[in-house]
Amino acid sequence: MKRRHFLTASGATATAVAASTVYSPNVIARNRTFRLEMPTSWPAALDNLYGTAEYFARRIGEMTDGDVQVRTYPGGDQIGPLEVYDAVSSGAFSCCHTAPYYYIGQSPAHGFYTSIPFGMTLTEQNAWMLAGNGQKLWDELNARDNMIAFPGGNTSAQTGGWFNERVESPEDLRGLRMRFPGHGGRVMAKAGVNIQQLPGGEVYTAMDRGALDAAEWVGPYDDMTLGMHEVARYYYMPSWAEPSAMLGFYFNLDVWNDFPADIQHQIKACCYEANSWMAAQYLSTNPEALKTLQEEHGIEVLNFPDSVLDAFREGAAEVHEEDMNDEMYARIYEDWVAFRDKLRGWNQRTTYQYRDYIFNR
Repeated sequence: MKRRHFLTASGATATAVAASTVYSPNVIARNRTFRLEMPTSWPAALDNLYGTAEYFARRIGEMTDGDVQVRTYPGGDQIGPLEVYDAVSSGAFSCCHTAPYYYIGQSPAHGFYTSIPFGMTLTEQNAWMLAGNGQKLWDELNARDNMIAFPGGNTSAQTGGWFNERVESPEDLRGLRMRFPGHGGRVMAKAGVNIQQLPGGEVYTAMDRGALDAAEWVGPYDDMTLGMHEVARYYYMPSWAEPSAMLGFYFNLDVWNDFPADIQHQIKACCYEANSWMAAQYLSTNPEALKTLQEEHGIEVLNFPDSVLDAFREGAAEVHEEDMNDEMYARIYEDWVAFRDKLRGWNQRTTYQYRDYIFNR
């Protein structure tokens, strides 16, 4: 990977320019123009995922009158899709767009910022981030790796995955080779599944060549774009592992601290705008895509039996107990579960009663 170079000034000119420019890795600054390079974890074909990075880049340019210019890169263009976190941490790039739970190997606490099995819905996650302590605790977690991050989109409810054999009992899971990220993959492993971590652009090929028996990605719209309906027969619901899935815009902390306050505020505003944009796109595109998968491609959409969901829930409890040994995980969990339970008590009396009535009439 080639290291970019940024401009410097000398003498009296340098003194004048220093007050209004940023000299940081991968940031070129001239007259308060900040040029950032943003690698992502997504194939360019996924216009909701990669499109959110592009949306952010466009909106921050518009909001700042061109003072902040962001160039986005699909996963694998500059660096590997799962290498972007470390690249921003080290300062090789100034920012990235990725899924926090890809990095639970560094701390299981990162899972709270994408999805925890049997965890929060889209609205609950957003409420924790904005009205709870979610952002404050995330700042503390990311500061350990010299970064700061903000919500960068949410897929809303995902699906349970693609299989070539029916899953009618927990025994049917044993020995399957499956792509499944985050804590959900660890739960699947507890059920006897052989988990493989692959970026989105490699999932179809692995299924097509028989290297995988099953795979989980996002939902109907993206899955159809990847061609999953061509390599699997059964599509399972619901996503017990990802009732919602938040992504993140990460910034190197040295770069971030060099931004003027107004630029910081504008970047945060565009992150939250992009967060809402992605959720709206998925809620809009998934229903028609699911209909197409069923009616035009003959895909069978099935529900996991309760016995399988019960096995997943038991596995999730085991994973949780293991992760409580991580001090940061334990601290965030205490806050997260209290906020989740508060919301669930309210939602049970309001939103869920309303939906139960609507869906059963």
